[in-house]
Amino acid sequence: MKTVTLYLAKHRQMQVVIIQFEMDDAIAAAIKSLKSSKWSQTLKSWYVPYNLEVLHEIKKLLSPLCAINAEQLKEQLNAEKDKATKNAYINTSAKPKIERYIKWMQSKRYSPSTINTYSEALKTFLKYHYQKPLEEITNQDIVDFNTEYILKQNLSSSYQNQVVNAIKLFFRQIENRVLDVDLIHRPKREKLLPNVLSKEEIKKILEAHSNIKHRAMLSLIYSSGLRRSELLKLKPADIDSKRGIIIIRQSKGKKDRIAPLSKKILIMLRTYFEEHRPKQWLFEGAMENEPYSEKSLESVLKQALVKAKITKPVTLHWLRHSYATHLLESGTDLRYIQELLGHNSSRTTEIYTHVSTKNIQSMKSPFDDLDI
Repeated sequence: MKTVTLYLAKHRQMQVVIIQFEMDDAIAAAIKSLKSSKWSQTLKSWYVPYNLEVLHEIKKLLSPLCAINAEQLKEQLNAEKDKATKNAYINTSAKPKIERYIKWMQSKRYSPSTINTYSEALKTFLKYHYQKPLEEITNQDIVDFNTEYILKQNLSSSYQNQVVNAIKLFFRQIENRVLDVDLIHRPKREKLLPNVLSKEEIKKILEAHSNIKHRAMLSLIYSSGLRRSELLKLKPADIDSKRGIIIIRQSKGKKDRIAPLSKKILIMLRTYFEEHRPKQWLFEGAMENEPYSEKSLESVLKQALVKAKITKPVTLHWLRHSYATHLLESGTDLRYIQELLGHNSSRTTEIYTHVSTKNIQSMKSPFDDLDI
């Protein structure tokens, strides 16, 4: 009697059940009769989407014709079940301490973003060691988590550092003991260059929208080098037209700063004001007294990219990077750019010197001197 083997696989970003068998007309006809069955040229096999109803149908159709080997499928399903259980569970004794950790960070005025990042990183670590009480967790457990979870999944070095920082802070403040995280190999931060658009590309993006609100938001980010969160927190009173500045309150590092207000942007904002009459926030969302959402702002940029026919993976932060780089290329002093961007260290601002094309374009390549 012939045998059909079933196992799970990923195909076209979908979980499917592969059906393998030696060529047999009756078995092939039975599989073809399944509405959901398809042939994959890549996998060289028949497959069906994974769900219990389809599996029952396969069993009903094929049992009279052949033996069904589903051992590998069962092992895969059990492994996924164990993984899901492990990822969904945190040791009961740890839950109230995680709440204390969050409240402690709130009392210390950590930013909502940092609180969310640290608490989620800690939860991921504790889910991995869900069978172990907190008081038994050691440095070796962090090393194991780093090796078996972070490195195996090829997660970023910045995420790795966030996890280590979150664990270190939790055990010091909540468990009153110090884990020697210095024993763990900390990855060096990747030295990535900021992504910068040309002035021509910026112009296309900012002109893409006819909607004055959408156009004003993107233009204001580029014209003053704002972060996304800084734009969305602006209030009408923060636009000081007489002094020609924008007041950015309690930004990154809980600092206030000022940014220059372009005369052309001021004209655009006045048109926007006349049409929309914002009250509490400069850019308000669909709900009254709610600021425009980050997700909606990202959508505004994506729509502009489509209209401008720009295929680069542009983010809102690229506009800020482009602002800084274009200032540097026009001769603005680096120290002044640091103040405009709100950087604590000049080293952060110096990265823009590596992407400025001003000096590079003036250099002559020795290739040009070759008579070829």
